[in-house]
Amino acid sequence: MEKEVKEMLWNGDREAQIEGAIELSRLSSKRRHKLVESGVIEPLISMLHSQTYEPIEASLSALLSLAYGSERHKIRILKSGVLPVLLNLFECQCQRVRELAIAAMLTLSSCKENKVAIASSGAVQLLVEFVNSNNNIESKLDAIATLHSLTTCKEIIPLIISSGVILSLLELIHNSFKSSTLVEKATGLLESIVSSSRSALYKAANIGGAIKILVETIEDGSLLGKEHAVVILLLICKSCREKYRGLILREGVMPGLLQLSVDGTWRSKNMARELLLLLRDSSDCSRSTNNKEMKNHELIGRIMEEIDAEGENLADSKLRLVEEMIAKLNINSFN
Repeated sequence: MEKEVKEMLWNGDREAQIEGAIELSRLSSKRRHKLVESGVIEPLISMLHSQTYEPIEASLSALLSLAYGSERHKIRILKSGVLPVLLNLFECQCQRVRELAIAAMLTLSSCKENKVAIASSGAVQLLVEFVNSNNNIESKLDAIATLHSLTTCKEIIPLIISSGVILSLLELIHNSFKSSTLVEKATGLLESIVSSSRSALYKAANIGGAIKILVETIEDGSLLGKEHAVVILLLICKSCREKYRGLILREGVMPGLLQLSVDGTWRSKNMARELLLLLRDSSDCSRSTNNKEMKNHELIGRIMEEIDAEGENLADSKLRLVEEMIAKLNINSFN
């Protein structure tokens, strides 16, 4: 079968090439490896220049199957000149072609040796534009995952930061359901970026509405989304407590943060408690002349005492008590 597939791809007409690409995708990994050694990557890439969508889709699917699970194949595909063609396909009118092109870029970016070449090709800017585009959720997730993959290479971080990705991610989080997978992945990428660069952290902290967006994610996000959001807020607060403590508190973070310290993931519980300690200031109570503010400070103090006393082992009765106090704090915040 390998010989027939090779013949169709190299010497067949357009219909035969499509059939050959489809057949290639169905072969075992061992047979696909033999075909790579025989040079089938070149005709597959030439199919990407077709004027119709069917051969492009067949070629992209075949290239994905060749790249899957093989770092060597990923490198060979990239070195065969696929990058400029993929970037052009990002803007194709056909949604299916765009999806496959993004998926191919994600797969190729997972190879360490490909990362710098991908980043320097102009792909980063196009991927960032994809994040807030009208493309479907799957394509946006693949674009975010590709950017996340590229952040593992430190020398690419400055390029990613300068692309405007931080603002794009915050806009995406703001405009999406906080509990969605999209927000979860977007906050994960944002955490990765700000954790690796002080300039990125400063940029994120000073974008208007950023702190509010993160607080909302702590309140309504998925478990992992909340975890990423609290880590980012903790990093912001640690970077300059005097500047950001008040800004974070004014966005009403305490109820969500206290709840997270009780029922979040193991990591988010620890991060939430660390942030709570940074946000607490006993002098607030003595300065406050507002009855409601004093009650809230007292309530927060009681909640923290319960959490600190029990640590990870809050009994059911204690947990209910803490949750009731948090609910009361929520009510007080809106009254």
